[in-house]
Amino acid sequence: MSIIRVLGLLSLCACLLSSCTEVRAWERGYLARDEMAWEADPLESALNDHIFFSKEASSGGNSAAGGGCGCN
Repeated sequence: MSIIRVLGLLSLCACLLSSCTEVRAWERGYLARDEMAWEADPLESALNDHIFFSKEASSGGNSAAGGGCGCN
């Protein structure tokens, strides 16, 4: 490898590692709020998944094949 590639790789690694910081105790309250969850409403998410795989005519990634008409 050339020295330029090595320096570029090292600087990229240094930039990526600089974003790793610890979460302070007073910041944990903000991250524990309901708005910060991946799925704010699990029931609505399950309903959306059901509608999605029911309307699709293929077996996407939800381990169930839909009929296309929504009648499973």
